[in-house]
Amino acid sequence: MVEQIPWSALGRLENASVLLADREQGGVWLGFWRGGGVSYFRDGQGRASYAAVNGLGTEAVADLRLDQDGALWVATEGGGLSRLKDGRIATLTSRNGLPCNTVHWTMEDDDHSFWLYTACGLVRIARSELDAWIADSKRTIQTTVWDAAAGVRLRSTSPSGYGPRVAKSTDGKLWFVTGEGVQVIDPRNLPFNKFPPPIRIEQITSDHRVRWQNVLSDAPSNLRLPQLTRDLEIGYTALSLAAPEKIRFKYKLEGYDADWQDAGNRRQAFYTNLAPAHYRFRVIACNNSDVWNEEGASLDFAIDPAYYQTHWFRALCVLTFMAMLWTVYQLRVRVLKRRHALLEEHQSEIRALNEQMIKAQEAERMRISGELHDGVLQQITSLVLRLGKVRREAPPDSEDKATVSALQEDLIQIGTDIRHISHELHPALLQESGLPAALSSYCEEFSKVRGLAVICEAEQSVNELSPGAALCLYRIAQEALGNAAKYSEAKRVEVRLTRSNGTVCLSVSDDGIGCTPDVLRRSGGLGVINMRERVLQLKGTFEFDSAPGRGTMVRAEVPFRPAS
Repeated sequence: MVEQIPWSALGRLENASVLLADREQGGVWLGFWRGGGVSYFRDGQGRASYAAVNGLGTEAVADLRLDQDGALWVATEGGGLSRLKDGRIATLTSRNGLPCNTVHWTMEDDDHSFWLYTACGLVRIARSELDAWIADSKRTIQTTVWDAAAGVRLRSTSPSGYGPRVAKSTDGKLWFVTGEGVQVIDPRNLPFNKFPPPIRIEQITSDHRVRWQNVLSDAPSNLRLPQLTRDLEIGYTALSLAAPEKIRFKYKLEGYDADWQDAGNRRQAFYTNLAPAHYRFRVIACNNSDVWNEEGASLDFAIDPAYYQTHWFRALCVLTFMAMLWTVYQLRVRVLKRRHALLEEHQSEIRALNEQMIKAQEAERMRISGELHDGVLQQITSLVLRLGKVRREAPPDSEDKATVSALQEDLIQIGTDIRHISHELHPALLQESGLPAALSSYCEEFSKVRGLAVICEAEQSVNELSPGAALCLYRIAQEALGNAAKYSEAKRVEVRLTRSNGTVCLSVSDDGIGCTPDVLRRSGGLGVINMRERVLQLKGTFEFDSAPGRGTMVRAEVPFRPAS
């Protein structure tokens, strides 16, 4: 019985155009003309189907062939040659080196090279090229083509509706139908042109004007093109009597091209907007049997630079730019120097005013101290003596005697306070015994009056310090101790006066609550400013370090200048 399988059972509505038995897997492969695509049929049902959406070549399927590896080769009428293996499809087209995409059939010769009958001729692909493409489907292959010039009859569509359209005889020759008859080719006795084509550079044209023409077959020794050359065309050719239309060229412009440029059979090279420089143009060619003339031909030329493209002009621009930068820099430095000088002048004026103010303060303190000591204190002493006389003359049982005694004690205390103020305003001990003794005495008296523990350590080597510097440090110690008593809530203050390496250092530190710079600024006090200005007048350094919770430290360091 003959089994009838309709096309609809294969999932297709049109007839198959090619049928191929699969001897390894069993079943058959069907190729379809209308709409393209292939299907695999086995055991009464379709097992697989592939079309253009799966990567298969487009257009009608013209031929199917299985190779020795079990791969299916599908020739299509416009979509190139597809290879199907284990469900993966790769398609070889003109983008990969095929001369055209219409493939009528394929055949493998005894050397395992592939032969394709295409719309543009008979094509041979060496096995090494084919294997390289199978490993990398993006690779471009090299082919050999026999077209109408070689006697091959060209067909735009399949030459016959019947198959097989090609066969290999026992002697290895390939027989194929062309539509106009039968042709045969012997893959083992192919014509081979062993002579590389001689190459000649014809002319060079720039901006549509011929600048040089090869008349005597001798390259010029010093060819120079005009400046600002935009469009450059170099013409070349090669000689082959066998198949001149199949000569292929490669060229390279040394100094511009990084690699050889494949020009095909074009006999001109084009360049645009080349920079002024020296160049060498090289061209090589191969004949119809891929025999290359590796020596080729070459031409040396140069493009002259415009004045603004010369090295001296660029160097001048660089120098001009550097000079401009230098001028701007000098102007900026001059402006900064002027500002700095003006700032120094203002600072000098401020320092001079501060110095005058401090001198005036010291003079005023000395005047007030003298008036308190020689005037007010003497009057209080006189009153105390007179009250003592009144108390002695009063009757023993008189109530006025007790009142006079109390008044006398109050006056004595007032005199003591005035004497303390007078000593603060003008420390006579500083002039008599020097800074260490005066500072120790002041700290001891300050501790008794304020009820604050003050530890004072003063080296006697500072005793030789000049009066101006000694007074400066003494006033700083007074100010720092006063601030500690008023604001820091300290329980202990340490005062140290040392001398080393040509400098005298005074430090006053407490264990109080401390303060931040913002609080110090908001207080509006001038004590820290006055201390700093006193030190700067002596060309010394001043430090004020304070933070909430860790006390305050004042440190002044001035150069040691001995008393004259």
